[in-house]
Amino acid sequence: SGPVVASVVGTRNLRYCLFGDTVNTASRMESSSEKNRIHCSHAAATFLKEQAPEIDLAPRGNINVKGKGQMFTYWAFESPTPELT
Repeated sequence: SGPVVASVVGTRNLRYCLFGDTVNTASRMESSSEKNRIHCSHAAATFLKEQAPEIDLAPRGNINVKGKGQMFTYWAFESPTPELT
């Protein structure tokens, strides 16, 4: 969670791209995650707690993130959906 810059790049094959440290952090969270799990940074976990308190968070702890060093990260768990009656 944080600032990004977005732009259309290219002259022949236009592409919409996002740039910034936030994008790099999101990429690192994805690459250092486990299969079928949602991995998020401390900043993202803080926003989730405020904006979606129904989402459960579990600390993963400190991990070494390439280009960032040690980061405290969390697993996000989707709350069970109530059964329809």
